[in-house]
Amino acid sequence: MTLPVPRPAVAELPAYVPGARGAADSLPPIKLSSNEVPFGPLPSVVSAMSAAAEGINRYPDMFAVELHERLAERLSVAPDQVSVGGGSVAVLQHLLQAYTGPGDEVVFAWRSFEAYPILVPIAGAHAVPVPLTADARHDLDAMAAAVTDQTKVVIVCSPNNPTGPSIRHDEFEDFMAQVPRRVLVVLDEAYVEFGRDPETVNGLAALDRHPNLVLTRTFSKAYGLAGARVGFAVGSAQLIRPVRACVTPFSVSSLAQAAALASLDADDELMERVEAVVTERPRLRNALRELGWDIPVTEGNFVWLPAGERAVPIAQALAGREPALLVRPFVSEGIRVTIGTPEQNDALVRALSELA
Repeated sequence: MTLPVPRPAVAELPAYVPGARGAADSLPPIKLSSNEVPFGPLPSVVSAMSAAAEGINRYPDMFAVELHERLAERLSVAPDQVSVGGGSVAVLQHLLQAYTGPGDEVVFAWRSFEAYPILVPIAGAHAVPVPLTADARHDLDAMAAAVTDQTKVVIVCSPNNPTGPSIRHDEFEDFMAQVPRRVLVVLDEAYVEFGRDPETVNGLAALDRHPNLVLTRTFSKAYGLAGARVGFAVGSAQLIRPVRACVTPFSVSSLAQAAALASLDADDELMERVEAVVTERPRLRNALRELGWDIPVTEGNFVWLPAGERAVPIAQALAGREPALLVRPFVSEGIRVTIGTPEQNDALVRALSELA
């Protein structure tokens, strides 16, 4: 019997590997595998979601009008310069659907966010990964050199997930000067709230200088709404209009919209939590360096251990402890570790010292 077959590009897609979760029959794990914030949701956010749940029998606002308006106000742009979707991954998919198709190329750094080589062929385009530099940074000159007549989109991740370095202002400006304006540049700023390096490119300010630039951001990280799925793109109205046309109707639920709006109201409280993570970042990095790890400078809520061939064995050993310590290994490359609470970070350092 002959059954329907998928497009070859879809059949060959790499699998997205989520952060590990604990087993149901063991102690709750120390979960440092998914770049979540270690704190539970704010009571005000839970309250807003509970209130929204009372109307869950009704469709949500398909256009998320209030959320678009609030984000535009926060970012000092017009509402038609914002496109909201079900997480920044979905927003990036909408961008690729709007601007790429068969025969087109999408350039991005590698190793970077593992959704990139999945989303690109789904859109029908061809992925062009460009290796990172030896210090785990984007090689922007090489990325610019990889642009061809077929290139439609270039994705730049700052800070880079999973290695951590951010893109500096000067190198970004040099890069944009090399990229033709017909090419859409997507600056993925999923971790922008955790950045403290004053030399990091300011994506919002760069929008005024570069008409072919779009930013993507998320409520999943700093705002602690990983389970709600809300992300957004920001750019000129001309660039954003086709992206909005690709958004799946009703894809941002009424609960997610309520959570995002309540989070914007609680911005100061949430940024205090972000600051707690940022404060822990150098302490964890220095402790790991004392164990002999060559940790790149990171501007996200995670650190990168360049473990090479030891990545999976180390992750498995950590997961085999009681309680399990869950991290995110990348085969033959390294391990990404989310910054947790001080107690969780101390547990990680102790466990790694015992494995040395």
